[in-house]
Amino acid sequence: MGFLKRFGWYLIGLSIGLIFLAVFLRKKSEETGVEFCYLPNCRVLKDLRSKPLEKGAALQVPTDSLAVAYLLKHGEVLFGQSTPRKEPCGVYVVEGQYQEQALRLTLENCDSVCRLLEYRPLPE
Repeated sequence: MGFLKRFGWYLIGLSIGLIFLAVFLRKKSEETGVEFCYLPNCRVLKDLRSKPLEKGAALQVPTDSLAVAYLLKHGEVLFGQSTPRKEPCGVYVVEGQYQEQALRLTLENCDSVCRLLEYRPLPE
């Protein structure tokens, strides 16, 4: 059997395996709600979403809970302005757009709870 013929069979098998793997992983993630978060932004947002959210005692402005939930899913963590290693709870700053309004959240990430410290619209 020539090299090209073996290489052709190899590519056919590889493509069938990749298609099977893609279908299997997509179905698995849709059924169980599993997310594959490898990048730091995704991992921090997933950790913040996994804990119960409560308002900080100093927060006096009204907050839109849908906007907060949207930013915790699709926002951008500003690592330069965050202090993740602060004791006892790390502080993260999250920015994003919600219904054409730029918002900034400051969240305190403790072991068992995520606390909203600041909620403010940004000037455009």
